[in-house]
Amino acid sequence: MREFAITAYLFIIRLIFTLFNMLPLKDKATFIVSFGDNTQYVYEEMLRQDIPFDAVFLCKGKSFDLFKDYESAKVIPFESGNFLHLIQSIYHVATSKRVIVDNYFGFLAAVDFRDEVECIQLWHATGAIKKFGLEDKSVSTRTKAAQKRFRDVYDCFDKVIVGSDVMATIFGHAFGLDDSRILRTGIPRTDFFFNEQEIRKNKQQLISQNPALAEKKVILYAPTYRDAELDQFKLQLDIEKMELELGRDHVLALRLHPAVKNDTDYASMFPGFVYDYSSAEYNINELLSLADILISDYSSIPYEFSLLKRPMIFFAYDLDEYKRDRGIAIDEFPGPIVRETESIIELIKKDAFDYGLLEKYAAKWNKYSRGNASAQLVGYMFGKEAESIREQRRAL
Repeated sequence: MREFAITAYLFIIRLIFTLFNMLPLKDKATFIVSFGDNTQYVYEEMLRQDIPFDAVFLCKGKSFDLFKDYESAKVIPFESGNFLHLIQSIYHVATSKRVIVDNYFGFLAAVDFRDEVECIQLWHATGAIKKFGLEDKSVSTRTKAAQKRFRDVYDCFDKVIVGSDVMATIFGHAFGLDDSRILRTGIPRTDFFFNEQEIRKNKQQLISQNPALAEKKVILYAPTYRDAELDQFKLQLDIEKMELELGRDHVLALRLHPAVKNDTDYASMFPGFVYDYSSAEYNINELLSLADILISDYSSIPYEFSLLKRPMIFFAYDLDEYKRDRGIAIDEFPGPIVRETESIIELIKKDAFDYGLLEKYAAKWNKYSRGNASAQLVGYMFGKEAESIREQRRAL
């Protein structure tokens, strides 16, 4: 039944796309967004460079809130169940010269872009600890039809953006792409970590909302999701013990993954110690700039955080199960791996971190992310064509 429903959905997409695909292409860039961080940096750079392309954002889930106030662009909810939104979305995808996506979107298996169109995968992660794409172990359990859809989606990508050579290799395996389709411009949202003024500004803004953050060291806990916990997140940290042992000098900031649902108000349960910043209104870069210590697991945010040269702890309480069920893409972690809260407390108390390892890790995984990634990517996507359009408009 699932396969039948997916096949029917893709048939409708293909039919509508084919009709719109007969219309002329426009000087337009359509961003298909589920996270939004990288997309925002790219669009802000387009505005700075006065790129003469219209921008359309097709926003899935919570990402809509990040773009809804842009008056200079069209913003449409994507995959919302609204048929009108679906029609509008397919129209923009079919008539745009640039299509930029930041995640896996299954509908791409049903589209056939014209040769003049470039589809760019602006992946939402700087690096990869967990396996994904064709490397995800769960793929082998899917039907042949599903596996073909995955490959059809990956084949849409003309270019995939990376910040390092090691990530280029991982993408090659995950998406089945050769090196000619890898674009080494750096990851746009990492530009933030090279802007000291912006870091101080964002940190101060968060502190102004909550002065307690300036009085103590901030521990940020930002785990990734588990497939079995999407509908109800289960916090494995012993917050009560952490507050007892660390509460005098530290506070705990929570940033739960946007894909999970959580009904527990930890901030109310531990007032003055826990602050929940899981809402989409808080940018992950802002929270990383605030953190003195990061606790994560298989999430990708340690790659960006390493640019700040601040310590990390990997709370991998289910490491064996995760390796077996999902798969781990790398064996190196720029910090201690622990399985229980007691070890976290001990590491923080003793400041038992290898800062030299952080330096090497940051250099390896951010080789091409040097503070100008957004400008490099926008230059690649629009450079010569943007200038040609400007000249044509001046001539009129």
